[in-house]
Parts: sequence; structure tokens; C-alpha cells
Amino acid sequence: MSIEAGSEISREELQLAARNHGLPLEALRHEITPVGLHYLLTHFDIPYVDASAWTLEIAGLVERPVTLGLADIERRPARTEVVTLECAGNGRALYAPHVISQPWLQEAVGTAEWTGTPLAPILEEAGVADEAAEVVFTGLDRGIQGEVEHLYERSLSLQEAQRDEILLAYAVNGQPLPPQHGFPLRLIVPGWYGMTSVKWLAAITVVGEPFRGWQQDTAYRLRRSEEEQGEPVTRILPRALMIPPGFPNFLSRTRFVEAGKVRLEGRAWSGWAPVERVEVSLDGGESWTDASLGKPPGEFAWSGWAYDWEAEPGEYELSCRATDELGNVQPALAEWNYDGLCNNGVQRVRAVVRGT
Repeated sequence: MSIEAGSEISREELQLAARNHGLPLEALRHEITPVGLHYLLTHFDIPYVDASAWTLEIAGLVERPVTLGLADIERRPARTEVVTLECAGNGRALYAPHVISQPWLQEAVGTAEWTGTPLAPILEEAGVADEAAEVVFTGLDRGIQGEVEHLYERSLSLQEAQRDEILLAYAVNGQPLPPQHGFPLRLIVPGWYGMTSVKWLAAITVVGEPFRGWQQDTAYRLRRSEEEQGEPVTRILPRALMIPPGFPNFLSRTRFVEAGKVRLEGRAWSGWAPVERVEVSLDGGESWTDASLGKPPGEFAWSGWAYDWEAEPGEYELSCRATDELGNVQPALAEWNYDGLCNNGVQRVRAVVRGT
């Protein structure tokens, strides 16, 4: 897709793009994303943390506030979850009118093996008070956004925070968290967009009323204008992505494929329910055909899919779309919103098939 007049990427957006990075779509071949290829979004600076001096405070509306060091957490029962994380801003740069922020195309995703200890038993041991309503997770990263200086903080309802699969993670793909992924400890909330999985955790605070921090109450909300409050972004919408076939043109990324049998492959996921169907289109979405769907490596991870195409010479617009078990279907185009969030419109890959 070309950039149209009036939608040019700004210098400020280029600065963000240089700090953050997405998954090269050819890396969808990896069922478990290598750490260096996993998407990364850092709102402010990456904190420098001395693990020997770091502690996690669990406080607020609890009977037994506690302070834990990293060794204390690592001694607790461990679990590894395979989780697909996707940035809520994935697809932002494809919205029209243009939305100014981190200019993601469709690459802000990755699937990793996160190892840590479940959060729920820690909350139970702390003794959550009857009047508790939410749990606030505070990171060490500080900055200014929307003219408000703040630490990065997000909350979950008490019910969500007590889900069995929510982890306090200290390792990824069998290695200690690297600094950019939240060392020494981060939250992992399977099924939710990545903004919920707070990095560089410093505190967990149980509160009795809805949390009104900037990243909760202003950011990550679906709204049509700056004046609206909008609805909060929560779980990941269904999406399928294709590994671009053949080889690319350097600038346009148009794909070149030889005529004959071509296997189209990719990954599909949804945070609402398992994906039950992936379809492929060879004509820009005019017609769709079912692809074969593989098993995911975990309950909250993407599934592989494949489709064998008898490619004849010509130019094609290839697409894929996912449907989950709740009947949520990936749309051709997602509805525009002010902050450019949750754009799960179908991927479009321009391919030129060359004759033999």
C-alpha cells in the first residue's frame, strides 16, 4: 500500500519506529518466535535494573502486604505458557485518515514460551480484601504522554487477575528476560493485547475502585474523537497473516513467484476463542477458499495454516482471514478510530507469478 498525500510519516513517528520493531513476516515460519524477532513496543525508556536490589511490592487492599525479591519469585512454583502477544496498535499505519503514533503495518506480533509463576496464588496468600475491585500493575518505565507524566501502569479486574494462566514471567524461550522485554519481571496476560502485559514490574496494588491512570483511562480506548471516552481495548481480535511467498522487490515488497504449485502458509489467532477457520483469497477478497488449519502450540497461541495454490502467470492480490469459535470473523476493513487501534483488516499481498 502506498502512502497517500496528507498521510506521510512524521519525523516523530520515525523516531518511534527506530526504537521499536516488528516481526518480519517471513519469520512467521517459526512456531515459537526467536526473541530477537518478537515484536517490541517500549513506550518510554528501557529501565536499567539491578536484579540484586530489585523488589516487587504487593500491597493495597490485602491483609498481608509482601515484598518479594527475584529469587523469592523464582523459588515459587513455575509454569511455562506459549502465548501470542500482539500490539493493540498493529495495523495503525494502514488506517485512513492517518493516525499519528507508532506506525505499525501488520508486524506487531510474536509467540513465545513465557516462564514464571502464576499470579493468582500470590494474591490469595496476600489475602485480598472483600472490597477489592481491581489489581493495578506498575512498571518502572516513566515518561510523559498526553502531557501527563506517569509510570506505565495498567489494571485488571480482580476476576481477570485471578485467572490461572496469568503469569509473573522472568524468562522467555528458556532464557532470562532481556532488558527490552521487561527484565527482571513482567506480567503476561494471555488473550489480551500487549499493552496489558506490563513490563519491568515494580508493584502490584489491589484497589477498591476503577483505576484511572493515563494508560488505562485515556490510552487504549476505541473512540471516534479526542473528546470521547470510548470503550476499553481488551482481548485480541481474530487475525490471520500470510508468510509472503516467493521473493520481494526491495522497496515495494511486491512478491515474485514462479508458476506452478505454491504453498501459501501463515499463522492465525484470536484472544476471544480458538481459531476454527482460515480462508484464502487470490483475487483481492472477491472469493474465498478454506485453508487447512494446524494445532496451536498452546491454548493462547497462534495456529499454523496452509493452502496449495496452482499459480498461473499474472498479477494477484493475496489475502487471508480468520474466524474463531465464537464466530468472530476478521473483516476486510476495520472501522477507523481516533487512536488507530485494533485494525485487524485482512492482509493484502501483491504477487506477480512469472511464467515458466
